Amino acid sequence: MTRKAAAAPSVTKEQWGSTQEGDVFRYTLANANGMRVRILTYGGIIQSVEVADRDGHLANVTLGFDNLTTYVEHHAYFGCIAGRYAGRIAGGSFALDGVTYRLPVNDPPNSLHGGLVGFDRHVWASRLLESHDSVQLGLVHTSPDGDQGYPGALRVEVRYTLTNDDELVLGFRATTDRKTIVNLTSHAYWNLAGEGSGSILGHTLQLNASRYTPEGPTRIPTGAIEPVAGTPMDFTTPTAIGTRIDDPFEQLAIAGGYDHNYVLDGARVRPILAARLTEPTSGRALEIFTDQPGIQVYSGNLLDGTLVGTGGHRYRVRDGLALETQHFPDSPNHPGFPSTVLEPGRAFESTTIYRLSAVQG
Repeated sequence: MTRKAAAAPSVTKEQWGSTQEGDVFRYTLANANGMRVRILTYGGIIQSVEVADRDGHLANVTLGFDNLTTYVEHHAYFGCIAGRYAGRIAGGSFALDGVTYRLPVNDPPNSLHGGLVGFDRHVWASRLLESHDSVQLGLVHTSPDGDQGYPGALRVEVRYTLTNDDELVLGFRATTDRKTIVNLTSHAYWNLAGEGSGSILGHTLQLNASRYTPEGPTRIPTGAIEPVAGTPMDFTTPTAIGTRIDDPFEQLAIAGGYDHNYVLDGARVRPILAARLTEPTSGRALEIFTDQPGIQVYSGNLLDGTLVGTGGHRYRVRDGLALETQHFPDSPNHPGFPSTVLEPGRAFESTTIYRLSAVQG
């Protein structure tokens, strides 16, 4: 079905509430095909992504809430920017140049996604950038030296770009005035059948990853990098997520499903295809390109039906899939992992592209 193109990409801005840090705004980015993305200045949250199925019907395909209060009161991480350090850091500590830094332990016994007040808990400054074939939203946040125990004042810029090719492009840039560590990602949960429609177990996933980092009993990587071949961790060919998720395999038992870092194959001098997710009923497909070395695959194992989403439905176990492009969890404590150290005078930069489409059946 051919969609009627709109006149041009557009953006609207509305006040969406306020916190102690100030007013929160919601931006709605729309492209010429009718795809719409709503982004909050609170936490840099992607609240919704509306895209057509194979018949041209629009649906929101990412999990979120319909009010600011729920985002503030719950650490669900739906759609947010996770940082300063996305993922877990063992025991809430790491050493840098012989100095040990202590972080909040908010996921005992570890620190998770930057601590008790990570980047998901702040109001970001915003500005709009428009062009003839895309619309862009820029967000900026400065984390002061010592924030959540991390050294250095870290300035982070995030740019969301929605193109007429139905691509949502996420660009990061971070600088520091003191040697520190940084790992940034978007923690969007996807359900291509539509938010609130039920389980993602029927979605088919393919990863450009022949290896992964197994976890120990406290959910921290052991330091090993192992092949996925011959295990339920193998998504090198398209496989339904539910096919092996309940297999009697130690790694699945530790996490209650998938919640693992996959090591992406190939050089990352430019964004490469990391993952392809498809949903057979709607025909929707999501391709993710990135220049990061890993992708965390999380199958929504801890969703328990207590949270009500934007469409009024309760989110239950495995109702969403997070695909987080990033460096490896606990990298500062594993010299064999790619470094996450950032020094003054240098910039951390990364790009992830979310390309949405509909496959004709």
